[in-house]
Amino acid sequence: MFKISFNFLRKIKKYLFPFYKNKELIFVFKKIQENFPSEKVAARFVGGCVRKYLTNENIDDIDVATILSTKEIKEKFKNTNFQVIETGIEHGTITLVSKKLKIELTTLRKDKETDGRHAEVEFIDDWKLDSERRDFTINAIYLDINGKIYDPQMGTVDLKNKNVKFIGDPFKRIEEDYLRIIRFIRFKVMYNNKVEQTTNDAIKQNLDGIKKISKERILIELYKILDTKNFIYINENIFLKEIFTLIFPEFENLKRLERLTQICDNIQLNKDLLLSVLLIDEKNNHEYFSHKYNISNDLKETLNLCAKNYKLISEDKDFLNKDLEKNIYYNGKKYLINLNIVNFVINSKYKLKDFLQNLKKILKSKTHFFPFDGNYLIDKGMKEGVTIGKVLKKLEEEWIRNNFKISDDEIKSIIKAHSN
Repeated sequence: MFKISFNFLRKIKKYLFPFYKNKELIFVFKKIQENFPSEKVAARFVGGCVRKYLTNENIDDIDVATILSTKEIKEKFKNTNFQVIETGIEHGTITLVSKKLKIELTTLRKDKETDGRHAEVEFIDDWKLDSERRDFTINAIYLDINGKIYDPQMGTVDLKNKNVKFIGDPFKRIEEDYLRIIRFIRFKVMYNNKVEQTTNDAIKQNLDGIKKISKERILIELYKILDTKNFIYINENIFLKEIFTLIFPEFENLKRLERLTQICDNIQLNKDLLLSVLLIDEKNNHEYFSHKYNISNDLKETLNLCAKNYKLISEDKDFLNKDLEKNIYYNGKKYLINLNIVNFVINSKYKLKDFLQNLKKILKSKTHFFPFDGNYLIDKGMKEGVTIGKVLKKLEEEWIRNNFKISDDEIKSIIKAHSN
């Protein structure tokens, strides 16, 4: 039987329905082009959306470069269906938001002064000059609303060859913004390509510059690296692994990824699971990481809970046996699956057959839902108030203790004990 691959269908869709044919995008480009002659290009797509369009990837953000100033953009879209947000006026950036789209518009510019963190910019209307101040050739490919490519830095060639290359002198590009070192790592991990010697030297000689970058900006880039589909294979690229660990010394457990590849592919992975796998150890490395980067409370709680339960699962044989349904009730199946993965990756004595057996057990186990609520107790004659919460908690404890069952007599007894 003939099978049509997903990638083939995506290519057909891209050919027949390219993203730039979206009605709202066409409206935006027409609005920007107003009062300009047709030969004067007033706006082009640039950056990630163009790169992803050319490589048949899912487009999740829209960046547009324009010769309009922020003041002119605000004026043009004042009475439209788009909300105009001043996201970065000093850098020439305005964001347009509708119900379905978020478009970041940035005025063409060149850098006048840079210090490795910030840049003083001059707004221009020269497309080639705008391309020269960008980081990599693959991020300096422009696309107009009709699908015509403008590629002054030959980025399409590098993209085809999966070559991540700085525009011009790597030393100069990095010294302008040291965050580009981490961005370079992200794109190299993404495209899994070798690193040129001159770029290697430029990065190593400028590593101290990372200290000038805010932890917040570094963390954002780190999350993007962890989200790349090839991060799990970073150990295969000696240079990238070396630079990554120099910048992020907390990730001293990268070798664990080799065990992770035995049981997971990159589709199954997510940031929280990867961080748990790489940071949880006997030194409480996850706590240091949490403090250093001031991560969100949700992620902090996730790592702390995983560390606590990893210790339990490695010491308590009943965790995935007699107490399995109880732990699924408290944490959910997805969490238990991830905890089983963390246990396998960290604990080299945990055999693959045991991991698979426990995974099967988790997937087959029943998920229980507490069958009582406040309305049930009111129907039984209880008055509204704090007592209802206490009774529900007691009922839940007994229900769990009796393997998720409780008799009517037990229910009456608990209600009676708290009604006096």
